[in-house]
Amino acid sequence: MRTYSELITIPDYYDRFEYLKLGGRVGAETFGYDRWLNQIFYTSKEWLNFRWKIIERDNACDLAFKGYDIYKGLVVHHISPITKEDIINRAPKLFDPENLVCVAVLTHKAIHYGDRKLLPKPLIIRTKNDTCPWKS
Repeated sequence: MRTYSELITIPDYYDRFEYLKLGGRVGAETFGYDRWLNQIFYTSKEWLNFRWKIIERDNACDLAFKGYDIYKGLVVHHISPITKEDIINRAPKLFDPENLVCVAVLTHKAIHYGDRKLLPKPLIIRTKNDTCPWKS
């Protein structure tokens, strides 16, 4: 089972993505007709209050990776996907910090259905005059 503690020991952003990648298919059933259960859970006061603890822990960074700040479209992602049975039975993994990490919306889509193309490009460290070769 994958965990947050293990995830944050991975020193590379893209390797963290590979660790979390699920490789699902768009249109494959997740909650299907029972999607309303999912929506009730994610709009509950209990979830909305709890998710702030995860956002604070991860400093609102994509994959909890420093330097990949999320300014809009933040998702608190369940590392081990939840099912309708988990919601009905109030499984411990719903609110387990070891099963949660902050991700950007596109990263979330990439984890479930995509690949690295959806992820942000590597950070470029700029230096003085690096775009003006005649000024070096």
